[in-house]
Amino acid sequence: MPELQQDILIIGAGPAGLYAADLFSQRGHAVTIADRMASPARKFLMAGRGGLNLTHSEDLRSFLKRYRDAEAFLAPLIADFPPEALRTWCHDLGEETFVGSSGRVFPKAMKASPLLRAWLRRLDKNGVRLLTRHTMTGLSADGQVELTTDSGETKIFSARAVLLSLGGASWPKLGSDAAWVPLLEKHGIRVNRFQPANCGFEVPWSDYVKQRFAGQPLKRITLSLQGTTVRGTTVQGEALVSERGLEGGAVYALSAELREALNGTGKAGLELDLRPHFPQEELTRKLSSRPRGKQSAATFLKKALRLNPLELALLHETGALPDEPETLARRIKAIPIPVSAPYTIDRAISSAGGVALEEVDDQLMLKKLPGVFTAGEMLDWEAPTGGYLLQACFAMAHRAAGGLADHLAGGQGRAAI
Repeated sequence: MPELQQDILIIGAGPAGLYAADLFSQRGHAVTIADRMASPARKFLMAGRGGLNLTHSEDLRSFLKRYRDAEAFLAPLIADFPPEALRTWCHDLGEETFVGSSGRVFPKAMKASPLLRAWLRRLDKNGVRLLTRHTMTGLSADGQVELTTDSGETKIFSARAVLLSLGGASWPKLGSDAAWVPLLEKHGIRVNRFQPANCGFEVPWSDYVKQRFAGQPLKRITLSLQGTTVRGTTVQGEALVSERGLEGGAVYALSAELREALNGTGKAGLELDLRPHFPQEELTRKLSSRPRGKQSAATFLKKALRLNPLELALLHETGALPDEPETLARRIKAIPIPVSAPYTIDRAISSAGGVALEEVDDQLMLKKLPGVFTAGEMLDWEAPTGGYLLQACFAMAHRAAGGLADHLAGGQGRAAI
């Protein structure tokens, strides 16, 4: 079995791995990237189909709060590679960016494919070698990485340093299947259980809602966590009713809190405000000022508040509608929606869990495997959608690349993997 000598070996051709390769190749290093998929950045491309949200323009203090428990870990990394640096990198590739009305940052082309093509052209020009259909199947303590091709051929790579950017466990068909977990656990590295993040949740809808309204959106609503008034647990946006439950941006923003509530007590729920721009008192006034007469409740509410059939159906999910205007207004402002479980991780946008943050040093090198660095979603952190996921992946790759460069400059030779 031949041993192939490498300078820098990167496992994983997602954004973190490709960005690190870009940095090193521009500095003249010989870089090889290996990925188990037939082409690079499959999940990146999928995420960019509806508009590639690269990062966000909000102030850095608010930005960092989005990372919840991982804020302290990610703050210095993002300070070193902030959103402005990511935009500059895109511009250097010839892809201009703009700030949308929501504050999110997109490339002007909107899609991921033009940016990826420019990115890969530069990597190719700088001599980066990309090995597709190569899966990491072994790590040894003497500095060797075992890669196996789809045809079953095994290759042993010996590198001066290695960067692992293997992704998490969401969308396994696009490359992130967490098959690497046992390879790290073999060396005593703690990997926390992967869980779905930025996902929908199962709701016990009535058969009527399932059959009549699955696939229909809820627009300009507010969702809140039941039983709490903690800041940050109320989100305005949109959601989508599915046969299984509720999904969409407003749900994703609360997915971490919902998941942890289910993990802790087995119970969790949302409150749906169908008219967030109207105070309850104003809704009560509107309902009181219009005589209902012989109209049905549905007809009355359609005329008084312009509630659509889906909204009316959700009001009925909790029982008969009250006649008293104040009580009815209260329900419109807070429809209880119990959730029983998150969608399965293969349908989640991202994942929580991964390599415990205590297992890496401040340069993202694995403490138990000197010379092996990590970056991206394979580490245990999570963030909402809105540009925060990609920004953190790039910032981690930037930090890991700096640490890897320091390691190489120290003349420590082959990585002890």
